[in-house]
Amino acid sequence: MFSLTHILVPHDFSETSAAAAKYATELARTTRARVTFLHVGNSAQAAFDAEFPIGLEDAREDAIRERLLKIVTPQEQIELAPQFVVRPGAAATEIVRYAEEQGVDLIVMGTHGRGFLGHVVMGSVAERVVRTASCPVLTVRNPNRGVTVPEEIAASEATA
Repeated sequence: MFSLTHILVPHDFSETSAAAAKYATELARTTRARVTFLHVGNSAQAAFDAEFPIGLEDAREDAIRERLLKIVTPQEQIELAPQFVVRPGAAATEIVRYAEEQGVDLIVMGTHGRGFLGHVVMGSVAERVVRTASCPVLTVRNPNRGVTVPEEIAASEATA
């Protein structure tokens, strides 16, 4: 039988990451797994650069950690005792590396669902993680984004 003991939730402060966090906390509650929230990257750190100029890297990392703490409610912090980790680097690489180093059983992460063109131009962290992680990856889409069905598919389903 599959035992779920450690869930990793990469978080970039987006709506899709928030949706993944909710899903992961419910899974953790149900399975009694521990939860780690991981923030990776230089992209989100760039947003803090205006507030924390060069030489204040520790203050910037503290600000990111504070923001991570707000992902879960105070009750969830007590109940789940989640861990919050900040790592620099390329998101997909660091997510997979952390999961392997820490023996993570499941990665729960948001996917932005940009579509084919957006994916070709920008790539997909979630896709890279799915392709390279040694553990299962559950992707969660933004619940506020509607599902778009191409007209050809909708027409063929209507006639079926």
